[in-house]
Amino acid sequence: MEIKTFRELIEWTADLHGQLARCLSHCTTLNKDERARMLLGYLARHETDIEHMVNEFVRQAGTNILETRVYDYLPHESMKFHRPCDEHYASLDFNGIRSEVYDYHDQIIKLYQTLLGKINIPKIKELMEDLLTMEQNEFKRLVHQISRMDDL
Repeated sequence: MEIKTFRELIEWTADLHGQLARCLSHCTTLNKDERARMLLGYLARHETDIEHMVNEFVRQAGTNILETRVYDYLPHESMKFHRPCDEHYASLDFNGIRSEVYDYHDQIIKLYQTLLGKINIPKIKELMEDLLTMEQNEFKRLVHQISRMDDL
């Protein structure tokens, strides 16, 4: 998908979280490790929650902001977020799943940080700062909850 506007960028981000949630959920019953199944279930619910939060940004942002062109701000290297749900998570253990999901979130956060460094329109900068803050806070919550699961 070619992203042309901030609306498309935000919707794309929501789709990424939604796709990950569906893939994790699908693999929950396929993984043989009980701890991994618990983690996959938790992560699927968490990613669905984030998808809804990101979609809320689209509902609340002004049309002028959403329709602003984004392609001048995006990094031009390829972004490798979408991967087919090929039951990949069904074969990973707890630590492998955790590592991949952490990396996934780290990529989104770095993308938003890169964008923020290039944006000079105040309303758009504020929107992206809010999105970045939400992503960072949800990532922190995710890390905290997974650490608690790991302690058990």
